[in-house]
Amino acid sequence: MIEANTEAFEKLKMLQPDLVFNIAEGMHGISREAQIPAILDMLRIPYTGSDPLTLSICLDKARTKEILKYHSIPTADFQVISSLDELDASKFSFPLFVKPNGEGSSKGIFNASLVHNAEELTKAAAKIINEYHQPALVEQYLSGREFTVALMGNGDNVEVLPIVEINFQELPSHLAPVYSFEAKWIFDTKENPLDIFSCPAHLDDDLKNRIETICKKAYKVLRCRDWSRIDVRLDAEGTPNIIEINPLPGILPNPEDNSCFPKAARSAGMNYSALINRVAWLGAERYGIA
Repeated sequence: MIEANTEAFEKLKMLQPDLVFNIAEGMHGISREAQIPAILDMLRIPYTGSDPLTLSICLDKARTKEILKYHSIPTADFQVISSLDELDASKFSFPLFVKPNGEGSSKGIFNASLVHNAEELTKAAAKIINEYHQPALVEQYLSGREFTVALMGNGDNVEVLPIVEINFQELPSHLAPVYSFEAKWIFDTKENPLDIFSCPAHLDDDLKNRIETICKKAYKVLRCRDWSRIDVRLDAEGTPNIIEINPLPGILPNPEDNSCFPKAARSAGMNYSALINRVAWLGAERYGIA
């Protein structure tokens, strides 16, 4: 294992591995997840997963949404603000959802991120700008069911694993129906896990097909490689919308950790070793070294 720090370049240059299984989130900046893949490209070392461009774009949630909208893939209307002077609540109708534009793992997403009036909106946006030192993403809130979708493959051969649904009714009653920092890291613990995920999700064929279709299209237009996890939520009319794309998905091995990609893989009949081997094989095949 090589840490994704300032010593990584020299270590990779010296070792020259046949294939790197990349799970590096990097160190600093909006393009931090692209740092190790960019080094690997420079050194001509094969690696799993998406390239630096896709990793950079997908960490920038607003830029991702711009690309999705360009390709007519449903995603909630939004505004990006770098200062409170840019905030224009008249563009939307409450409730709204406010989160950092460049974070993951529910960082910066709290119970108070779901806002119902201008005062709450201003407070939530100010928290993101001042504490996370980055723009705030303000989105029209999607009030329907939420899913996360694991995909594997390349080109025209992309497989959708069993869909995971997040059951918000299992959250404590005082929490908003979102998988917030409080839900993910305070109430959903290894010692007392919440029974919050269903996999496979209970879906009729029409909804399942619509979710799979937009996820495959998003995977393609963002040029994801080997694997990614895509978060989807229904709007009030039941239309699936892309929330965000995770080309560097979490893969905690223990079922108690509620890591969604391994959960979907287990539902598809793959144990953890089989999942890792499958991702590695997809990367090796793409480089012609399988």
